[in-house]
Amino acid sequence: MKNRDLTFWLFLTPVFLALGIVIIGPLLLGTYYSFTDWNGLSVTKFVGLDHYMKLFNDTGFLNSIWFTVKFSVVTVILLNALGLGLAVLVTRKLKSSNFLRTIFFMPNLIGGLILGFIWQFIFVNVFGNIGQILGIPALQGWLATTTTGFWGMVILTCWQMAGYIMIIYIAYLQNIPNELIEAADMDGANSFQRFKNIIFPLVAPAFTVSMFLTLSSSFKIYDQNLSLTNGGPFDSTQMVAMEIVRTAYSQNQLAYGQAKAIIFFVIIAIIALTQVYYNKKREVDM
Repeated sequence: MKNRDLTFWLFLTPVFLALGIVIIGPLLLGTYYSFTDWNGLSVTKFVGLDHYMKLFNDTGFLNSIWFTVKFSVVTVILLNALGLGLAVLVTRKLKSSNFLRTIFFMPNLIGGLILGFIWQFIFVNVFGNIGQILGIPALQGWLATTTTGFWGMVILTCWQMAGYIMIIYIAYLQNIPNELIEAADMDGANSFQRFKNIIFPLVAPAFTVSMFLTLSSSFKIYDQNLSLTNGGPFDSTQMVAMEIVRTAYSQNQLAYGQAKAIIFFVIIAIIALTQVYYNKKREVDM
């Protein structure tokens, strides 16, 4: 970096300015506001750790964290399994590979709010009518309970993001040398053995990237949650992002909501960086 000329730093200046204005500045300012009684317009006094101590007795916030953690664990596992499976499928020598790639990726281009309303119609009307016709009570009243609302969120998220994760795995699968696969075939390895001992270890970096993206995306979901369940019934499917927004704007507790956002940021950072660290170690071992 010491050998870079002035042109290099001039090109980086807009990036540094944008990073400071959009990310670092608001983060530092928000951290300061979380220790005050900020009401969105002014600060009258410094309250210290009062907002953070209050979080330990906030059952709504704690329940939303637990729901978000469960949701994130399930979606991370399913998304990576689906993404890798779809990538393996479309990298085979099929005439329809390009068409399938387009179809699988298309849901990722639809906005979260629109997706939520589409799947709300499917769960409530389509599932409900099918359940009435076939006499299956389990298909009726979807999104009316915590369990079905949870799995509705999982289905929506997996349908939206599986194609995006597929693209990441495709990039790594296409870089696997054909000589390794051919050598395994000559040694008599079956499909499962080739996948376990050759393909999966070589796509380990893709797993690190995909897990980071799916973890961060799953924790930060808001618009899908808003349009699909709106946190119901009785806030039992309310994720952390929605709970923070409602605290800040619906209850007009902006400083308290900012304190929740800081804690949420710390949780996401710790989980994401921890998984990257351990996945990187696994890549080195391989």
